[in-house]
Amino acid sequence: MNGREELVLRCAQRRREKIGTLSDEGFAELCLAVRENPSAFVDSPEQASFATLVGALDAFHRAGADDDLLDDEEFRAARERRLQTLSAACDQALSQDGGCLDARLVQVLAADLDPDDRLDALLEIEAKADAANELTLGSTGDAWDDVFTRPRLRLWDAIARTCLAGGRYHMALDVSRGLMAASPKDQVGGRLTAALALARLEDEEGFNELDARLAGRENSWLNLGRTILLYKLGRMNAARRALRGYGELCEGAAYALLRPTFVEIYLPDRPEVPAGGFEEGTFAVHEAEPIIADVPDFIAWADGFPWFHAAGEAYAEEHGYDW
Repeated sequence: MNGREELVLRCAQRRREKIGTLSDEGFAELCLAVRENPSAFVDSPEQASFATLVGALDAFHRAGADDDLLDDEEFRAARERRLQTLSAACDQALSQDGGCLDARLVQVLAADLDPDDRLDALLEIEAKADAANELTLGSTGDAWDDVFTRPRLRLWDAIARTCLAGGRYHMALDVSRGLMAASPKDQVGGRLTAALALARLEDEEGFNELDARLAGRENSWLNLGRTILLYKLGRMNAARRALRGYGELCEGAAYALLRPTFVEIYLPDRPEVPAGGFEEGTFAVHEAEPIIADVPDFIAWADGFPWFHAAGEAYAEEHGYDW
């Protein structure tokens, strides 16, 4: 979530509503003014609450900048303090506006619950949000284009990913498809969760349909999902080719799969990372971990190809990672 930019859009949109008639050019000028000093345009509990949350998320990420310098015990303690501070900030945001959906979402995620408990909490938030108002697609047919509906899309994305983490693959797929229907632009990444769910369900037809929909938009989730799907179907030659493609299309893919690393909770959604980069590969493997754990010998099979093992080892050596 680009919180600062969304705050700008929220403040500008509310000011536009107060002004009344304002051309697109005038709205663009207004956005520039808000962007220079957002706090000057925060004039309601709703915007104050969102501003509090944005500041808290920025502080959370800044506080973790030196995590690499800490040993494991120090890291766990520092991370726990950061999460507690973030949760307290969510309390403050909700005291300003109890309807701040993003604050409720972040607070649940910051609690670092197991998937079952997290899903229960997220579904409770969704039920209350549904009771408060219905999601509308607006004139563009894409919910993302209304900055005030984005929290609902982020909530659905968190629900889908939590379903995936907890082994509820059909539900993860259903929620992801609903997300893509509401927002064809799919800025929050419902297609990514869908790719992994389809692979786990061995739904080759559904996976191919998603692949066709994403023509020209290759990513680590799709490539890893395709490899897992073909492996599970016993199509080993095709799986080997998919593994090679996965390894070649994503930087450090072999290392990401063979030596998975810690990934921080998405707060509130997946961080934006370069397509085909190592971070993208790391996120995809992290989200696929429950699936990989249910696929006997998948990692050993991939590691058994000398070219794949060598690629992982070379990436580790080049970047100073443990192997």
